[in-house]
Amino acid sequence: MAIESNKEYGEGDLEHLSDLEHVRERPSMYIGDTTVRGLHHLVYEVVDNSIDEAMAGFATDVSVTINPDESVTVEDNGRGIPVERHTQLSEQFDREVSTLEGVMTVLKFGGKFTKGAYQTSGGLHGVGVTVVNFLSEWADVEVFRDGGVHHQEYERGIPKAPIKRIGKSDKSGTKTTFKADPQIFQVTKYNYATLVKRLQELAFLNKGVRITITDGRTNDSETFQYEDGIREFVVHLNRASEQVHPEVLYLQGEQDGVELEVALQYSGEYTENVHTYVNNINTHEGGTHLSGFRAALTRTLNNYGKKEGMFKDLTPNGEDFREGLTAVISCRVPHPQFEGQTKTKLGNGEVEGIVNTLFGEYLQKHLEENPKTAKAILRKGMVAAEARESARKARQLIRERKGALGGGSLPGKLRDCSSKVVDKCELYLVEGDSAGGPAEGGRRREFQAILPLRGKIINAYKSREDKVLANEEIRSMISAIGAGIGAEQDISKRRYGRVVIMTDADVDGSHIRTLLLTFFYRQMYDLVARGHVYVAQPPLFRVRRGKNPARYVQTEEEMRMELLNLGLGDSVLESAEGVRIEGDAMSALVRHLAGLEDALLQLERRGVSLKMHAERQDPVTGKLPVYHVFFGLEEHWFTSRQEVDDFIAQKQHASTDEIVVEFGAAAITLQDIEAAQNGEAAQNGEANDAPDAVVAVKQRLRVVELHEVRTINTVLGELSPMGFEIDALIPQERTGEETSRFVIRRGESESGLDDLRGLPAAIRAAGEKGLQIIRFKGLGEMNAEELRDTTLDPAARTLLRVTMEDAAAADELFRVLMGDQVEPRREFIQKHALDVKNLDV
Repeated sequence: MAIESNKEYGEGDLEHLSDLEHVRERPSMYIGDTTVRGLHHLVYEVVDNSIDEAMAGFATDVSVTINPDESVTVEDNGRGIPVERHTQLSEQFDREVSTLEGVMTVLKFGGKFTKGAYQTSGGLHGVGVTVVNFLSEWADVEVFRDGGVHHQEYERGIPKAPIKRIGKSDKSGTKTTFKADPQIFQVTKYNYATLVKRLQELAFLNKGVRITITDGRTNDSETFQYEDGIREFVVHLNRASEQVHPEVLYLQGEQDGVELEVALQYSGEYTENVHTYVNNINTHEGGTHLSGFRAALTRTLNNYGKKEGMFKDLTPNGEDFREGLTAVISCRVPHPQFEGQTKTKLGNGEVEGIVNTLFGEYLQKHLEENPKTAKAILRKGMVAAEARESARKARQLIRERKGALGGGSLPGKLRDCSSKVVDKCELYLVEGDSAGGPAEGGRRREFQAILPLRGKIINAYKSREDKVLANEEIRSMISAIGAGIGAEQDISKRRYGRVVIMTDADVDGSHIRTLLLTFFYRQMYDLVARGHVYVAQPPLFRVRRGKNPARYVQTEEEMRMELLNLGLGDSVLESAEGVRIEGDAMSALVRHLAGLEDALLQLERRGVSLKMHAERQDPVTGKLPVYHVFFGLEEHWFTSRQEVDDFIAQKQHASTDEIVVEFGAAAITLQDIEAAQNGEAAQNGEANDAPDAVVAVKQRLRVVELHEVRTINTVLGELSPMGFEIDALIPQERTGEETSRFVIRRGESESGLDDLRGLPAAIRAAGEKGLQIIRFKGLGEMNAEELRDTTLDPAARTLLRVTMEDAAAADELFRVLMGDQVEPRREFIQKHALDVKNLDV
């Protein structure tokens, strides 16, 4: 039935969204998505601004701190964002608008449009930091510039007050702190390892720049600085491999405004490991710079080999010359054009010729001047050519056995589906026969096929292609998928729209999953790049109450939330003061308190108890102090940044000496206090060995921000209308009476609580009563019905699409763990030993 359209179409049907409204309504247009990937992208956007300052030659240090409340601080020592009045914006908005406010609140406003400001840039060109501000619950910017410190705060993209100069400073740079908005993002917890990987990569790409990352939640910290830049990147990538030649070949050149850096070294591995970047952006899909590099490499090595008479029966091709090659190609292009599915493929045609010419000339000269290295590289290519010929024969054998797509020569253990509609069909690669049986019984035979894999497949990283193709499990997968491998791969001939890896959630399962991802990344690159490879996510828990149908829970976090939901039920909370909470209000109260748990733990880790901190609560606003300020031997607490700024201004006005203002994440040290005491004693004539100590300390004003208190204050504001103040969170001293301050009633049962902090745990415990909770260790523990309901049914299952970054990470993991060198493997194990959750002994 046709839907009747609205015949009346006028101005009321059209609306204009402001920049802020549009970003918050459509965040994925700006940062890709609002999952964990998008969350980390916020950090990259702010860091990119600092790196742009470094690329322009104005910054040398960048620091990133994950604060205890999951806010992030990024600071650099660049020029600092301009803070003066911006004439164009002030006239446009008919009010005083600073340049900083324009950068933070106006899209497509920045220094990357003017040719003189930044020659090249990796950011979103006037979009990045604005979008971060718009998608943050709050943001705080300090600019150190022209001898002063300038400050402005924002809430969900809106300035709280005009920019303000808050003091003097001889520093320069920008410090941005922001907290991702939970109204936008599904998850707001950062992964330290994810940020470390990207920041180390940026340090390699920008030689000499020091990048520090600190995790305020765990006190982990790492600093990266590489004076040799991408040469050290190549050494890092090859750290687990034997090298064919000791030196790293390195080229730095420039032509027509395009800057080029190339570093390469051959190892004894059997695969190509080339990383390409444009303006610090990882171009996973390659592009014209990679094409130019490959063309120059093949042409130059072939010419040298022919001139030296090294080729006899077989001439290596480009693929042979790239076996065992580790290379980093970094271009800086003034106006890059990106294309491809993920916009990470360089499309500038002129760059191909520039790279081809510059690298070709360099490589030819290096080979002629270093004949020993040249011959080692050529021999590597010739051995690869012989292996390629063996692999060609193996592929031919597979094709002869496979025949047409009719399936007559498909693997015998493949339980194929009946449908011939490729995009609808799915192939499940299942770990072992024990899981293969239930999978066979639980699948939808029309469009789901099952291929059991026995044992661990061959390691595609440690084996040449001809050896990989001789492996029975690999041959079965190639035949079943039908798209071929390597250079001959044609995914239009694939037999399935999805290839799903389904393994146990234990050590062996993780190993097999990594082996498969490595194989696909090495031999079926296009299948991964086009998004046809997935990983199944079987649930961790089965939950059943009495004779009710079982429910399945995916993760530990979901299990905690599940218990909270079950425990709430008809729960009622009553206080000794007569406050009664039930229904939706009870649900809201418990969720508020659950969000408070991590913040209170972080506060106590600082050595600050909630009871002690409550004594400093502002009687008017009800807020706890967020800022701890030290000035010499003085100690002060403030609830707002405005109070801190006013205090700094007051002290600077009263002092004849310049006061150095420092912001930090930790309290003043015991050594600082002792130095101040010694200095004070010296001034009083009691000592004369440290007369300068008190001057140094007393003229330093240190501000420590307790980020987690912002979260606590937010929750306190939500509890107050419900009749609870901060004392409800603090255990009271017993006076001999046994009556609890709070009582939880659930049906006919009741339990007492001394404070509300324990309410979420009590509700979870109530939710767990009468439940049968089974934690699955493997697919083989599930019967066919369970496997269908949890992992195979499209309406209920969870599938994760494998990205190029995921596959590359698996490949890098194997490079370290399966490489020839022992030390990188030892370092990895020592570093991650405490992260192990499931260990088979």
